[in-house]
Amino acid sequence: MDLADATLDELRAALAPIVAANAAFDGWNVRALDAAADSLGVDRDVAHVTFPGGAVEMIDAWFASVDAEMATRLPPEMLAAMKIRARITALVEARLDILAPHRDALRRAVSILAMPQNALRAARLGWRSADAMWRLAGDTATDYNHYTKRGLLGTVYAATIAVFLQDESDAHADTRAFLARRIENIMQFEKAKAGFLSRTEHRPSLSRFIGRLRYPVV
Repeated sequence: MDLADATLDELRAALAPIVAANAAFDGWNVRALDAAADSLGVDRDVAHVTFPGGAVEMIDAWFASVDAEMATRLPPEMLAAMKIRARITALVEARLDILAPHRDALRRAVSILAMPQNALRAARLGWRSADAMWRLAGDTATDYNHYTKRGLLGTVYAATIAVFLQDESDAHADTRAFLARRIENIMQFEKAKAGFLSRTEHRPSLSRFIGRLRYPVV
């Protein structure tokens, strides 16, 4: 892609993975950004304008690039052939494979996002990643299931990343085993929730009964 006429969004997407590669050594700072700009032939001043929010914005853009790469690696036709458990597992594992060469950069990113002033941004990024995975998995829920699924997966993903950053096993086998157990927990919860809803679906609704007392059906 010719970056000479690229928009700021296009520049951000192009720079983010290279900034991450440099952040492993230089940290999430101007040095890493300048190195990325130089490698792409982008003017440093333009690169600085691309990330006015500094480190957190660079991390945000990197995570967005991971979302995009995950979607490329697992297109809809591939996911459609899997059961839901396998889809979620494959999506998280794809993210781990993308992040694996940049664990030091990820470790630095997690430390920055753990700062109190970045808590809200960190929560939003975790939610965005969980939402991206559920959408790719084919979830179309718009009721409270939309929120519970993403909340659960976001928690599992965050815990998996914590294990991943300390994992020295071959091919990160320990992380994958941990993930499999956590995905099983999600599936059990979803099964229990579905059973509860099916049992209560036809029970009398107290709120509906009270509503009818106030507003009789005519």
